[in-house]
Amino acid sequence: MAPRIQPLGLRSTYTRAMEIHTRQLRYFVAVAEELSFTRAAQRLHIAQQALSAQIKQLEQSLGVVLLTRTTRSVTLTAAGAAFFEDAAATLAAMDAAAERARSMQRSENELLVLGFTEGAALILTEPIMSAFRDRHPGVTIEMRQSNYDTPSAGLDDRSVDVAFVRRPLTTDGIEFEALFREPRVAMMRADHRLATRSAVTAADLIDEPIFGAATTDVTWNAYWELDDHRGGRPGRVVSRSTSLLEEFQKVAAGVGIAVTVACARWVPYPGVTLIPIADDEPSEVAVAWASDSDSALVRSFVDAAIRVRDGRPDLVKRLEEPDLTERTMPTLVPY
Repeated sequence: MAPRIQPLGLRSTYTRAMEIHTRQLRYFVAVAEELSFTRAAQRLHIAQQALSAQIKQLEQSLGVVLLTRTTRSVTLTAAGAAFFEDAAATLAAMDAAAERARSMQRSENELLVLGFTEGAALILTEPIMSAFRDRHPGVTIEMRQSNYDTPSAGLDDRSVDVAFVRRPLTTDGIEFEALFREPRVAMMRADHRLATRSAVTAADLIDEPIFGAATTDVTWNAYWELDDHRGGRPGRVVSRSTSLLEEFQKVAAGVGIAVTVACARWVPYPGVTLIPIADDEPSEVAVAWASDSDSALVRSFVDAAIRVRDGRPDLVKRLEEPDLTERTMPTLVPY
């Protein structure tokens, strides 16, 4: 026999619904799923009598019969079936909201270690970091610079969480999202025989004494030493450098030339000039992370980088089609 629902007087349905507790919803969903007070009570680790009392209170609060009980079975009424569907969805949404809140609190107390090679993502760096901070204002970003001796910017030994890197480099265990492709240039003394040209080709450079990088990454070295243009012949690598400034100093001293990227124009050095390499593949700047990373902060940082890349085509174009007469990094309009 269905329970007799007492009249609730002048209280509105809204007022009655406000009396429902989350605990009662969880109890009802368990009974509706099990269609047994005994099994539901065991699942919830409470006494069957207490469970039955909570369901009766829920029905009183709603003014609706949710379950039909007999000595042998429990079934949902039509109203109970409808309420079960919505109650289950409500509990799932509440659980998801609670987990998001807990995750956010954990994130706000966390540290993101950002590695970068010289120049980082150039004029995209600040907008990307600002976009990430807007989403995670409590997260501390620790920036760690790597020189030419560590092209992965710390990802190879997992000393950083995410990094701005230049490709190509050895990619074992690393994922990438490209941000832009920057042209390479030849760095040479202002009195070099090629210095007056508007552009050079890789063939013009392969017999020149050249600087390599102080790294064991063969992919990186081959790219910056123009190996793809040498037909298998070794280059005249006269010295290896760890930084852009070191290259400038060695070039100015007349030791050799270097292949670098167009952003070097923003670090003018007396007696040194930069000449575009007309037939060379640009260097790709990417945001990178370890393939086995499951960090929510890393995913959020990569997402911020993508949003800035796609949202600031003006900056991307400025990097991919550089004006080599531009001697200072531009002042940016905030993202």
